[in-house]
Amino acid sequence: MKVGVVGMGLIGGSLVKAYNEHKDWEVYGYDIDTKIVKLAILAEDMADELNEKTIGDCDLIFVALYPKESIAYLEKMASYINKSSIVIDCCGTKAEVCKAGFELSEKYGFIFVGGHPMAGLHYSGYKYSSKDMFKNATMVLVPKTYDDITFLARVKEMLVPAGFNNVTVTTADKHDKMIAFTSQMAHIVSNAFIKSPTAREHKGFSAGSYKDLTRVAWLNENMWTELFLENKDHLLYELEFFIDELTKYRDAIKDNDAEELKKLLFEGKMCKEEVDG
Repeated sequence: MKVGVVGMGLIGGSLVKAYNEHKDWEVYGYDIDTKIVKLAILAEDMADELNEKTIGDCDLIFVALYPKESIAYLEKMASYINKSSIVIDCCGTKAEVCKAGFELSEKYGFIFVGGHPMAGLHYSGYKYSSKDMFKNATMVLVPKTYDDITFLARVKEMLVPAGFNNVTVTTADKHDKMIAFTSQMAHIVSNAFIKSPTAREHKGFSAGSYKDLTRVAWLNENMWTELFLENKDHLLYELEFFIDELTKYRDAIKDNDAEELKKLLFEGKMCKEEVDG
């Protein structure tokens, strides 16, 4: 079996290394930075470069680029992809890339499945990638149809070398709605929170709660800008809800309204208990 990985940053590089651990898979990779490709081949992380000549031999192809770059790559390379190949993108939003992927797959005959590996670090680049990145993580899949159990079983089987312990199947819209809350909002809140002038004086006063809340403030501003704007409707809904809730806390504290503040805090505690079981 042969797998191609497009984009050898943190996610793509980790896929390269994970599949390379399984000797029944031969790995090919592409990155705009040719030095990374040469380094990976020299380190025996993969067999060779993924290009117009080798992509047609791949049974599985991961596209680990930003959404717009993923679409551009697929448009450029679609005619070279084998009709029996499964192509899975790894973008953080699904609506636009899945629309383009499904259209291209129908035109050129290969199989496209939207994908989102739910794993990562606040560092980026091939040097931080790891063969264990996806162990015990969830892979979200967005197929064109949801009633082909045999096909989904085949995709899940091909994902085994990555190490995912769970696969969630959903629609592009449901994915983007949920990611706005579980991921994108967390990055915005963390990034805004750390801007307080008080943050520069935190040493000696901070513990686990500070570290948990600020961990993802260190982000890739280019990637997240594109993801936020592509998912603006779902993200704006979550932002506006959050701002409304924060306003309630602010007003209760400003007015010395202990009963209202206690009620708000209790509601939040109960919500946490409910949603986490």
